[in-house]
Amino acid sequence: MDWFREHAWETWLGVAVLLGVAEMFSLDLVLIMLAAGAVVGMLAAMLDLHVGIQVVAAAATSMAALLLLRPSLVGRLHGGPELRLGHTRLVGKQALVTEDITGTLVGRIRLDGEIWSALPYDDTLTIPAGATVEVLEIRGATALVHPIAQLEP
Repeated sequence: MDWFREHAWETWLGVAVLLGVAEMFSLDLVLIMLAAGAVVGMLAAMLDLHVGIQVVAAAATSMAALLLLRPSLVGRLHGGPELRLGHTRLVGKQALVTEDITGTLVGRIRLDGEIWSALPYDDTLTIPAGATVEVLEIRGATALVHPIAQLEP
């Protein structure tokens, strides 16, 4: 026990380093929170506080980090924006009708700077040129669209 009292901060530092290295293999952000507690224990040892206080400070810091810090870090690291690639990124966007669209006549729309062939999502609709539509689905190279209601001035 005398050796530990004389080398307490070095012991805490060794524990923190070992936990930090182990975290690199687990990548679960649990061991790094325990390492943060060990660093606080090391600081308490450097202030020459009693061993019981060092342990309580390390445990309190570890628990606080696990309960308060880890959930938000895990959410940021494991979450992210949904990647929508290809034509699926166009679903939900608005487009301008450049040629009339009917249930039997394929028309054209300007969508995201490109001209696409388009059909109405509801076969009974006729959408005139100049109308604004929303893309509901893409089938092959044809967009299925629905008109957006416009308020008259």
